[in-house]
Amino acid sequence: MRKYFVIFGFAAAMISASSVARAGTGGGSTSASSETSSARSVPTFTLDQAILTALQRNPALLNAEQEIKRTKGVIIEIRAQALPHITPAGTFEWTDPNLVGARILGGTTGTSTTPGTATTTGAASIVDPPPSQVKEPTGAALADPSPTPGVTNTQLSDISYSISVLGRQLVFNGTTWPSIRGTFFQRDSAYFAFRNTLDQVIATVKTQFYQIVVNKALIGVQEQSVHLLESQLKDQQNRFEAGTVPRFNVLQAEVALYNQIPQLITAQNNYRISKLVLAKTIGLDFNPLRGENPPLEVVGEMPYIPRTIALVDAIELGKQRRPFLKQARANVLNQIEQVHVALGQFFPTINTTGGGEWVSSPTNSSWHDISKGWIAQVQGSVPIWDSGEIWGRVKQQRALLSETKITYDDDVRQVELEVQQSYSNLQQNRELIQSQEKNVEQADEALRLAKARLDAGAGTQLDVLNAQVQLLTAQSTRLQALFGYNSALAEFDRVTGAQSTYTESFANLAPRATRTKTYYTGSGVDATGKPKSNLSK
Repeated sequence: MRKYFVIFGFAAAMISASSVARAGTGGGSTSASSETSSARSVPTFTLDQAILTALQRNPALLNAEQEIKRTKGVIIEIRAQALPHITPAGTFEWTDPNLVGARILGGTTGTSTTPGTATTTGAASIVDPPPSQVKEPTGAALADPSPTPGVTNTQLSDISYSISVLGRQLVFNGTTWPSIRGTFFQRDSAYFAFRNTLDQVIATVKTQFYQIVVNKALIGVQEQSVHLLESQLKDQQNRFEAGTVPRFNVLQAEVALYNQIPQLITAQNNYRISKLVLAKTIGLDFNPLRGENPPLEVVGEMPYIPRTIALVDAIELGKQRRPFLKQARANVLNQIEQVHVALGQFFPTINTTGGGEWVSSPTNSSWHDISKGWIAQVQGSVPIWDSGEIWGRVKQQRALLSETKITYDDDVRQVELEVQQSYSNLQQNRELIQSQEKNVEQADEALRLAKARLDAGAGTQLDVLNAQVQLLTAQSTRLQALFGYNSALAEFDRVTGAQSTYTESFANLAPRATRTKTYYTGSGVDATGKPKSNLSK
């Protein structure tokens, strides 16, 4: 009995302490109080609002969206290999005039005395010519030849520069075009991965939202049970004081109450944690000003809307609409192009280069005294013998293609399994709900009769406690069945690809190819999208 009063005394102390704390914070300024109250305000979400918030802030979804943008960048990069490249280049060099002559003549020997100049005499003195083997003529003196004009003292420029503008164009190879086609399939794969993540986020938000609702309902069930046990304890205490029941009845009522209180505490903790989990999924950041207040509140109930489902149609719908399978199809088509890339290395590669070049004069740095002209070049190469290097790459890519096809077939079976599991879970929870609806009514009536018999002296306290336990079990089972049904329904919509209500805001991310028959994944086609030769296989 003393423990009972200790528990309620501790609760009263906590309530009074919180009242004092609120009273102490009330003496601040009006602006500070309003700021604190706004910071501590708890956002409220309906199911649709929680889903829309998650679509805007969920990190997994945002990462998947960025992956689509990354693959678009890959397309631009690979496609640029087949487009012209124009590259201007330039060089500028200044040389100390004291070094110009040395660089040109290989030393400072000569008659030149001016830095940066060179003379023919100085140049001739570096290496003496061999003696002539032709004898001088003995006849009449020949007329002196006319002197040859020349530059005997030319000053070299200490500044040199050159500018070129060259364009390069790929003419032919066997790898670029398959690589470009492969990048489109990579982009499609990233988009379907995004859609798969989108469906997963919606199903997760629904499940976590319903988890909060059921945890809140379970708190109500536990509180109702505690209140009934408290009234039962008080009744037994009154009877004991009147001398109509033994002390054992009071102790039994106390034990039942204290056994029920931890379950209530656990239900309250589960309720708090479920809010934190949903806040993380929808991308809410922790606000230190809210203290121990919950990060959010939810408004809604767990509906029970029976849905008529044909298993065979559901499996076929899942095959046709699951982004998971379409992503696997894109991976297969991409790997086919990678095989073509490997085979394309056997073909020759032809490139062309053309452009203009402007070179400065060695004796004048003026822009008007330059040499200019055009450049054209064609380069080609073909592998003749590489000791099997290219063939090894081909075998690797073909093996990877076989792996992706095997993975696709296994993914088809995975979709079939997930649809059947969700269908079985829906059927189980539907049957549980139907069985527990009447069971709760019967357990409630049994508890009422047990209490009436105890009041009339025809029953025992143990009968009342057993009836209370049975009612609590029936109510909890029904709530769990409702949660299981709605959770299984959200999962069923995911595995059948029916989460399309919330995808309008992402329509600009869908490539045009994803809406074609290329990604039809029904039962009648194989991993590459071609009709199956034998449907019985």
